[in-house]
Amino acid sequence: MKRIGLLGGSFNPAHGGHRAISLFAAKTLRLDEIWWLVSPGNPLKPKTGMAPLPARLAHARKVARRTPIRPTAIEAQLGTRYTIDSLKALRRRYPRHRFLWLMGADNLAQFGQWRDWRGIARTMPIAVIARPGYDKAARGSPAMSWLRRFVRPARQSADWTDWRLPALVLLRFRPDPRSATLLRQADPLWHREYSETRVRDPLTRRMIV
Repeated sequence: MKRIGLLGGSFNPAHGGHRAISLFAAKTLRLDEIWWLVSPGNPLKPKTGMAPLPARLAHARKVARRTPIRPTAIEAQLGTRYTIDSLKALRRRYPRHRFLWLMGADNLAQFGQWRDWRGIARTMPIAVIARPGYDKAARGSPAMSWLRRFVRPARQSADWTDWRLPALVLLRFRPDPRSATLLRQADPLWHREYSETRVRDPLTRRMIV
């Protein structure tokens, strides 16, 4: 059995902030691995400015090297579009692993817009990592009004495999100002160096095109 944290997103592009919060989560939650689920397309984000999936995956692998982080485009191969479907499919595919969903406070603020967000909370534990400027919105969000009763103390975060679902833990992390939006603004063509890249998914061993 492996203890695996799942961090979903466009990773457009992946950056040091993703790496930092993942390594923090791995230590705090005693995770064996963190899988970055590099999304084929986020239903809540515009397609304009989205780099090709192979480029995003290749760059994510570069950012994550020499760590227990494993970027993957497995959602494209599973054919899932929404997080709830991806999580259920991963649990079926890897029944011996224990999974935990990781997300930033910015995502918790809009969690109530996700398809079957209560179902996500009933599928696996959730760890929310603080992000500058989003904590107030996250704590006052409609989803949090339902989730609040299921919050576990941060001091128990390493025991998440024993929690009864739904279960949520809020983790404090030092502020990190880095964001994919700022990186794209600084270099809109960041992905051009990967335009001819052929990349093999580390989980499924299939080529991503």
